[in-house]
Amino acid sequence: MSLARSSGTGPAARPAEHSTRGSPYGLRYSALSTWLNIGVDFTEVAERAGNCVEVLMTKYAKYLYGRTAIANQRIEALLDEYD
Repeated sequence: MSLARSSGTGPAARPAEHSTRGSPYGLRYSALSTWLNIGVDFTEVAERAGNCVEVLMTKYAKYLYGRTAIANQRIEALLDEYD
């Protein structure tokens, strides 16, 4: 059982945690999900990972927490420039 589940904090509190933690795959998974979460462009992450964007979105996009609020702020700031 993962630490997030056993502590009751849920997956949102530990987005990069994966069941293969410590393995090469788990480290890769952690790195990619972390890069996406901090806003690195999908095409850049896909290129560095040796994947296409479609594969990246399929496997890792579910770990993008809180991105809606950031996107809304960016859209609002852009629209404010036109006022």
